[in-house]
Amino acid sequence: MDESLRGTYILLLELPEPNTILVGKLGEIKFPKGYYAYVGSALNGLNARISRHLRTEKRLFWHIDYLTAYAIVIEIFYNPTQKKDECKLAHLLASEFRVIYNFGASDCGCQSHLFVIDDRSKFNRMMKEAKMITANNSILS
Repeated sequence: MDESLRGTYILLLELPEPNTILVGKLGEIKFPKGYYAYVGSALNGLNARISRHLRTEKRLFWHIDYLTAYAIVIEIFYNPTQKKDECKLAHLLASEFRVIYNFGASDCGCQSHLFVIDDRSKFNRMMKEAKMITANNSILS
């Protein structure tokens, strides 16, 4: 992926076991086993941001850092853009999926930027309709 590529991204994560996770100032959150979608933006470079999310050794800074300590990123979607479109995508997902309140949304007015994905085919259709690109291994090269 081009180092200068900017845009909005969604991490599709799988939490293999239920877990109660201390998520910074949000406190303890009970996460059932299952799939989650996290919406973010990287206007200073998608490559660096996504690479950071995939690292196991990192300082816990963003809410998503606490979840990625337990969950596995199984797919990455992105949309190259110069605009911060993450809230638009978060509202779209909130209309169809259960939210984890306030997660990843401390700097905006969204309910959340993390969603419980209980219907993968509906989620995949939404990604297609939103023109999100499925990242392959080249996203990090």
